[in-house]
Amino acid sequence: GRNYFNRYSAPETDEDEFADERAEILAEAAALKKSAVAYMHPEVGVCLEDANLFGRNYFERASAPDVENMEEAKERAKILAEAAALKQLASDYMHPEVGVKTTDPTLFGRNYFNRYSAPETEEDEFADER
Repeated sequence: GRNYFNRYSAPETDEDEFADERAEILAEAAALKKSAVAYMHPEVGVCLEDANLFGRNYFERASAPDVENMEEAKERAKILAEAAALKQLASDYMHPEVGVKTTDPTLFGRNYFNRYSAPETEEDEFADER
């Protein structure tokens, strides 16, 4: 019989190292194509097939012990209150068109020394001469 691969009219075959390199390049191109399709079509969603991604969370299970004490709860509440105040200040700073709304009566006080009916005070030079 004749050898099909060694005949003169047989198509040329690549060496093993070129074939391995070609397979790696094609695998990388397929992965890049898959990434590009996922990027261009976010409405498709993510398909997860790795079993490690479906593991249970040790800390959020129903039988997990509560680890937060009262001091930590108070500290968390204080931090959240400060963060809310900082957020409000940042919002006030970034939007000056909103204006200031206040009901504190001390903000509407008058200056005792600069009012029109205040008695005139002597300047420092004249007070030192006395």
